[in-house]
Amino acid sequence: RAWEAQGARVALVVGSTVQAERLRQILEAEGLVVGFASESLPGELEVRDAPGAFLIEGELSESIELPVDRLVCLAETNLFGEHRRSRRRKQVALTLDQVMKSLAELKPGDFIVHLDNGIGRYHGLTHLQVAGSEGDFLHLEYHGGDKLYLPVDRVNLVQKYVGGDGANPELAKLGSGAWEKVKAKTKESILSMTRELLALYSTRQRAVGYAFSTGDPYFQEFAARFPFEETPDQERAIDEVLGDLASTRPMDRLVCGDVGYGKTEVAMRAAFAVAMAGKQVAVLVPTTVLAQQHTESFRKRFEGYPVEIATMSSFRSRKENAETVAGLRAGRVDVVVGTHRLLSGDVEFANLGLLVVDEEHRFGVRDKERIKQMRQLVDVLTLTATPIPRTLEMSLSGIRNLSVIETPPVDRQAIRTYVSRSDDHVIRDAVLRELHRGGQIFFVHNRVQTIEALHDRLRSIVPEARIRVGHGQMKTHALERVMLGFMEHEFDILLCTAIVESGLDIPNANTIFIDRADTFGLAQLYQLRGRVGRSPARAYAYLLVPPERVLTHDAQKRLQVLRELDELGGGFKIAAHDLEIRGAGNLLGKQQSGHITEVGFELYTSMMEDAVRELRGEVVEEAIEPEIQIGASVYIPDSYMEDVNQRLVWYKRLAALRETGDRAVLAEELEDRYGPIPPIVESLLDVMELRRRMKELAVSEARVRGDTLSLRLHATSSIDRDALLDLVKQGRGQWEMSPPDILRHKIQELPTPIAELETALIRLEALPRESKPVSGDPA
Repeated sequence: RAWEAQGARVALVVGSTVQAERLRQILEAEGLVVGFASESLPGELEVRDAPGAFLIEGELSESIELPVDRLVCLAETNLFGEHRRSRRRKQVALTLDQVMKSLAELKPGDFIVHLDNGIGRYHGLTHLQVAGSEGDFLHLEYHGGDKLYLPVDRVNLVQKYVGGDGANPELAKLGSGAWEKVKAKTKESILSMTRELLALYSTRQRAVGYAFSTGDPYFQEFAARFPFEETPDQERAIDEVLGDLASTRPMDRLVCGDVGYGKTEVAMRAAFAVAMAGKQVAVLVPTTVLAQQHTESFRKRFEGYPVEIATMSSFRSRKENAETVAGLRAGRVDVVVGTHRLLSGDVEFANLGLLVVDEEHRFGVRDKERIKQMRQLVDVLTLTATPIPRTLEMSLSGIRNLSVIETPPVDRQAIRTYVSRSDDHVIRDAVLRELHRGGQIFFVHNRVQTIEALHDRLRSIVPEARIRVGHGQMKTHALERVMLGFMEHEFDILLCTAIVESGLDIPNANTIFIDRADTFGLAQLYQLRGRVGRSPARAYAYLLVPPERVLTHDAQKRLQVLRELDELGGGFKIAAHDLEIRGAGNLLGKQQSGHITEVGFELYTSMMEDAVRELRGEVVEEAIEPEIQIGASVYIPDSYMEDVNQRLVWYKRLAALRETGDRAVLAEELEDRYGPIPPIVESLLDVMELRRRMKELAVSEARVRGDTLSLRLHATSSIDRDALLDLVKQGRGQWEMSPPDILRHKIQELPTPIAELETALIRLEALPRESKPVSGDPA
């Protein structure tokens, strides 16, 4: 206003339209109306001669005042503090569904799940001649050495087995009925768990809670002071949480995302809205170190606002904890961060509005029960760093509110990974480079018995570094003191076992050594390496291994994979399978983890999806995978496509045809990638298109015997049965019907058996359909 009174034009320079809108709302609340620039700054100044303020998008490191030109340019950093903009990376769309369902990585010796026969072992593609025709078959081995050859047109019945944490399942016994019992037991368990989730969800939907406001200027200012530009996922999670808070229905939302991906900011926005409405917030964390870290983060972020923040943990004296308890009871404390101590019987809240739970799966059974009781009373926001599988997220949509943050944060760089012999010079050079830039180092050594000997060795290699030891056999309090000391940079190198806390965010630690990396699983290596690289500084991971001749083939392969996963998120394709299944277990409980191991992850999530739909009253139709035995030779010859895994992928893609035009699209892609399509592959395309049409008609089998084509109708087929009888009557002996729902057709001596099947399907497609039952109302 003072500048305007002096006749100046004031340009408010902000980095994005989001920030511009926030600033406009804040100024409007103060009675200042500002418009948006429609031109670049020079163009805007030409048309704006009168004094006044306006918003313009751009980059300005410092504010400037030009009295002669009657111009003041205010930088965003002077308005809200430092604000970092994200460098947009080109994202490669890779869904878990594509990765898990693709057979591109299936190799001989891998376990597979056959939907009808259970868990077997894959032994490669085999070319066989059967009943006058030839084709490719998947060679599968079962209990007792039994073999099953599955025609490639039915490849949809097979999934790669993923059970998590190195699961080594038993092979199923063909024809024993045991697999059907396993599936039935898993289905009943899933239905029971889903019923419980749906009951809890519907109870919360009916409950009436407090609707919080997030549109006031204070909230807009708080959001604008966030020193980074929100990532798209983070912004969506914030919007979803604020939407829940604004509703009168109590919130129960789970936010998933790696450490440093911005979950805490999501919780802080929610906490701010609740605290400013006069209600209390409890932030529950599994360890004392995390309580300390969250308390510091909250105090820094809430600085300048009338919000009293306290902490409760074993690091605090009895007197300090008692003062916090009294403050909560009296309503003097607005936000409290603490461990399970917050769940004690003596802790009473004057007006609790929001419970934030970090890593709920790490709490004990009694604590979880207490959290469950609190869930029914207040808004609950749960945070987890363990990734949740996308397929599971889809299955649970509508019965569990999930927000997933997958976008890497601002300025996050990929971690440089080196595989090296455990060499003193390599260690010294890497440690000194980190120390020279003021950073810290993790040194992971997973044997407690020899950790002190390594401590002595490291002291002799880098005597200038301050080193402390931490491992799981230390008393909890002592270990937490070490971890807190590392957080506060009291020393340079933390020499520890693999207990490096997954929840801790130590941006200053950007070098990690993993000793005897060959003894770790891929998922564990991926997770350990992720302890560094949490700041804009380049991070380094050194995988220390013995001489190559000592390494097993599997260990060499694991290390090679990890070395190649430098790109952000690149580890998802392989390492994340185990992590995500662990995440599924954490979310659903130990019993469900056991079922995931028994039937494989992909089948489990498919059964979960069906259970949710069934309990909502929707009709869940059985998936039909038609069997075609018409004496036609159809396959992809290795002369056309040499790589076996690529052939498998193409068989799977062709078996998954859904729409009328899909065949033409895939044919075009085949020709583009591999050249002119041979006749035998054209025949394969035709057969796969006929399979698609059989699925639509619910015809489960087509078989040629002598001069007769037999078509078996599935029980769910909607073809009008009276119309079928009319077809038989009018067919003059060309058609006949026999129970149960088998339709026989005399072969017309057409050029190929494929043409015979197509002709028969055209007749069936022309018949009227029975109306299907309407699905019930959602539960």
